Amino acid sequence: MKPWKYIVAIGMTLVIAGGFLIQVPQIPILEQTSRNLFFHVPMWMAMFAMFGLSFWYSIKYLNKPQIESDIRAESAASVGVVFGLCGLFTGSLWARFTWGTWWTFAEPKMNLAALAIMIYVAYFVLRSAFDDEEKRAKLSAVYNIFAVTTIPFLLYIVPRQLESLHPGADGNPAFSEITAPELRYILYPAFIGFIALAGWLYNVVHRYKTVQHHIEND
Repeated sequence: MKPWKYIVAIGMTLVIAGGFLIQVPQIPILEQTSRNLFFHVPMWMAMFAMFGLSFWYSIKYLNKPQIESDIRAESAASVGVVFGLCGLFTGSLWARFTWGTWWTFAEPKMNLAALAIMIYVAYFVLRSAFDDEEKRAKLSAVYNIFAVTTIPFLLYIVPRQLESLHPGADGNPAFSEITAPELRYILYPAFIGFIALAGWLYNVVHRYKTVQHHIEND
């Protein structure tokens, strides 16, 4: 195993241990659930990083059609969806303890995040609809570019225009209030750790899909 993987493994172990063990400030409404900050938000950051990487390889494929770029775009998108689903799960868990329900349609950010994941599920459905490798790669690349451009609107721009239960809205502390100095010592390393973990998983998925592609075409 390469040295950077040991660093990621050790770093994530420390982040997880620190997230559960450190003393957290008594923030109104959130209380002890503020520990979820160390997992929920970095998972979204990892998702953004993977979707951005997938976007890059889709553009690269359209500029110079090579199946390797398509494999990398699909691999990054699949890892991004996994972290997005984890983000939805931890958000639902957080909602259960702070809002009293696992899911609420009164929270636009939660519902728009689910929509964003569904858009990427459609990306994989689209890929499965074509047997022709070149056509699949080209249409998938075009769709992927569309899918990535919806993310900032669904997860940032639109929710800010609507009433929300999410941190920053009335009755709920803003993100800057949640991230007390002692929390940032875990949160910022968690950003790096989760993105690095996503990169590790991307590398594994890419190698698997590359081998699978060679087997299918031999």
